[in-house]
Amino acid sequence: MSEYPSDIFNDTSLGWTGAGGDSQVMDVNAAYAPSVGHQVWIMVSGVLIMPIIPGIGLFYAGEARRKSAMSILWQSMAILGVIPFQWFLWGYSLTYAADASPFIGTLTNVGLRNVIAVPMGYIPEILFSFFQCMFCIETIVIMIGGAFERCRLLPSIVFSFCWATLVYCPIACWTWNAKGWLYKLGALDFAGGGPVHISSGVGALAFALVLGKRVEHKDEGRIPHYSPHSPVMTYIGTIFIWMGWFGFNGGSTLNATVRTSYVLVNTNLAAATGVMGWNMLEYILYKGRFSVAGSCRGVMVGLVAITPAAGYVPVYFAAVIGFVSAVIVRGLDNWFNRLVGIDEGLMVFKNHAIGGICGALMTGLFAANWVTALDGYSSASGWVDHNYIQLGYQLAEVCAIVGYTFVMSIVLLYLINYIPGLKFRSDEHEEREGLDLHYLFNEGMGDHELFLKLKEAGFFEALAVRGQELLSESLASIQRAEDDEKKSA
Repeated sequence: MSEYPSDIFNDTSLGWTGAGGDSQVMDVNAAYAPSVGHQVWIMVSGVLIMPIIPGIGLFYAGEARRKSAMSILWQSMAILGVIPFQWFLWGYSLTYAADASPFIGTLTNVGLRNVIAVPMGYIPEILFSFFQCMFCIETIVIMIGGAFERCRLLPSIVFSFCWATLVYCPIACWTWNAKGWLYKLGALDFAGGGPVHISSGVGALAFALVLGKRVEHKDEGRIPHYSPHSPVMTYIGTIFIWMGWFGFNGGSTLNATVRTSYVLVNTNLAAATGVMGWNMLEYILYKGRFSVAGSCRGVMVGLVAITPAAGYVPVYFAAVIGFVSAVIVRGLDNWFNRLVGIDEGLMVFKNHAIGGICGALMTGLFAANWVTALDGYSSASGWVDHNYIQLGYQLAEVCAIVGYTFVMSIVLLYLINYIPGLKFRSDEHEEREGLDLHYLFNEGMGDHELFLKLKEAGFFEALAVRGQELLSESLASIQRAEDDEKKSA
């Protein structure tokens, strides 16, 4: 293994400052020279994560109806603009400040103050901050899917900023900050099963609950179900997501070691078996037919489930995690909607929260120390190594994150909803006609935009009138033919 940069930084005779050294009088890169390969890999990983964010936007837009699909793409781009600022302002400090409490960080690093060259393992802190910023952005983009087709855009972005601050940052601090209570407890979460997926899924469920059902079925007992308007968009989004997940999980080792290569294989295999599990169940349910959108959901669940486990479990258990999680989530689909009565049509809670819970619990079962130790220094194990208490730690993580996220999300939603101008629910006519028409300037999703223009021009009314005229003429012609036949007889 390469020499740790901290071996040099900890030598006080070199006069290092809290920011990692004065770059005007010393070369702050010198300590990283032996481990530059690790640094390059994390740079690449952070960039690889980026396609996940528009990928999720495309995934959701393809699943939604045409009339509000473009609004989902706008939200994903707006979040990509707002959350990096939140992370710069105080998000990083509230999550990773060295003087954090067990529950949340401080404002020591507000505005990324002194976040420069201090070593975080093999990489400088500024690179670590960039990499972790991508996790926060992805979490918010996932969570906002609970608001689809019926939420005003500006309030949803205000909520995203507040939710990142009061929900994501504390949970990530619990889990990954060395001072966090879940970290000290010993809960294992390799790349975000809890802070990213369980929290975003539960947050989406709370959002959908507060907003209520879509207007078409608001007063009915059943939950509306619509087929994806563009499985092609969902498919393209899934490819972006699958590719980006190699950076998401692969970079979470924070090094370029044999363990990193093992993580990449685990990630790919779990996604593949997720497709297999989902397709197998749908082949039975659809009586010999498959679904493109369903296959994409299988990929998503496989990736979600392996996220907390990727750096801990042997490859054969990664295959089990992807397959079993996909079967569980698909099996719960219709049953869950009927049980809770919440209009959560993009399946964010099921794919991410339930998928994340499956992965978190199976991490406690299948974590093997020999896998964890592939980086040369880490150690973690589960039931397969007779560490039976680990499942209890994983359950504690799940319960804490689910409970905190749901309660805090509900509180935030109700508080923001009472601020003038920030009411969440769109007006009924806006929802019926589509959010794109009312909240975006001259933009819509392809043929739906054409439909609206033709409708506005009176094309369909004229078509209906002309159709009625042709029908009347046809009936009159038939009647005349019948009369002629009677006369000739």
